[in-house]
Amino acid sequence: MDSIFTKIVKGEIPSYRIAEDENYFAFLDIHPLAVGHTLVIPKKQVDYLFDVEDELLGGMMVFAKRIARAIEKVVPCQRIGIAVIGLEVPHAHIHLVPLNSLYDIDFKKPKLDLSKEEFEMLTARIREALG
Repeated sequence: MDSIFTKIVKGEIPSYRIAEDENYFAFLDIHPLAVGHTLVIPKKQVDYLFDVEDELLGGMMVFAKRIARAIEKVVPCQRIGIAVIGLEVPHAHIHLVPLNSLYDIDFKKPKLDLSKEEFEMLTARIREALG
């Protein structure tokens, strides 16, 4: 059965797509911890990150690095943090979260409530920063 992320890749569920290539897809988290919180996934549905084939996993990190650099150009932050939890959706994914403190990547804190217009503007700005 397709995960929610596979349905996003297929266009069955809308998303705020940042970037994609033949193997990977990056989109804004709709329940972000911080402005710019982005998810990076392999298009191939694999439940557990450490079950992703080595070459695909390595490429995913390189893809995520490119996305993180673009987020840094748009969102004021000290760093981009990475989190891998993997329990909430059965599809390997990496959270890229802009950080100014350790608390910024605490998944117990209240999520931000951004408007559709804010998501769209942020998506456009990050995509522009990708070049």
